[in-house]
Amino acid sequence: MEEDAGKLLHAENGNYSQVDLNRAGVPLLEIVSEPDMRNGIEAAEYAAELQRLVRYLGVSNGNMQEGSLRCDVNVSIRPIGQSKFGTKVEIKNLNSFSSVGRAIDFEISRQVQLHSQGQEDQIVQETRLWEEGSQASAILTITMRKKEGLADYRYFPEPDLPAVILSQEYVDGIKNSLPELPEIKRRRYEQMGLSMQDVLFLANDKNIAEFFEATLAKGADPKLVANWIMSDIAAFMKNEKLTINEIKLTPEELSELIASIKGGTISGKIGKEILFELLAKGGTVKEIIEKKDLVQIVDPVEIETMVDKVIAENPKQLEQYRGGKTKLQGFFAGQVMKLSKGKANPGLLNKILLEKLNSKS
Repeated sequence: MEEDAGKLLHAENGNYSQVDLNRAGVPLLEIVSEPDMRNGIEAAEYAAELQRLVRYLGVSNGNMQEGSLRCDVNVSIRPIGQSKFGTKVEIKNLNSFSSVGRAIDFEISRQVQLHSQGQEDQIVQETRLWEEGSQASAILTITMRKKEGLADYRYFPEPDLPAVILSQEYVDGIKNSLPELPEIKRRRYEQMGLSMQDVLFLANDKNIAEFFEATLAKGADPKLVANWIMSDIAAFMKNEKLTINEIKLTPEELSELIASIKGGTISGKIGKEILFELLAKGGTVKEIIEKKDLVQIVDPVEIETMVDKVIAENPKQLEQYRGGKTKLQGFFAGQVMKLSKGKANPGLLNKILLEKLNSKS
């Protein structure tokens, strides 16, 4: 743990420098990993999981573009069979997880090439910058500054800071106070029978996970809730540039909407129309159904009357259907749906329609 320091801003002409103290005093938490990663993808995913962790714990928003999360990487290689790592090179100026992955893979290739050419002495302990231009040839690491000795890295105890010793009891107390962490949540979601795609999407964002679980608490089926959130709700949020906390739809009403479709009160098509109104304007499912008279028609006699009317009005299409163009069933079903204003029960409609179309009388 440390505090952010001020930084120097040097004029391009070199005539003057300015001191920026805007972030001075902001607390920083530095996490140093063991050399347990072997490529850029592993390191990028490790950093992304740390971002999820700090967000779940409320420690930080973890936004790299705002400087709330920064990544520096150290890369060293060793020949197969050798236990000791080679000279370590640090890389800075990484402003995204994809940059972390690409910079590491590039630096590994650079060091391997030097080693294979017998120029391993050219791999020196230094800090390099990641430069990523628009062209592939412009993607590289360049020397920022060299570090000739360990003292330059300040590898020695700070004499003015006493050691901090944490008891096991204290550590256990903190551990027990933590909320459910991303990895544990993902495993629990898997046990619900959700696909890995569902699990990763829902657990990646704490707010989405909370919305998902609040909907489940009202008795909704996990897979159905996941499908609604990942499809129509996610698309709406993307188009409107909103977070799940900013939409007007509540978990209670999403649960009610799913129950209304499952119970046959409304059709799936009507359900989508109601969903978009709830997302944009709020309200309740029951209010919208009553106000717009959207209750699904499940009376066979009423549906049969509409089917008869549509068939009678389209004799040419009926003749074509009975002549072998069975795809026209969709045309007739669409016309009945239009006549019922989307309220006819699809299963019942198709059953009655097929009976009528295939009848010779």
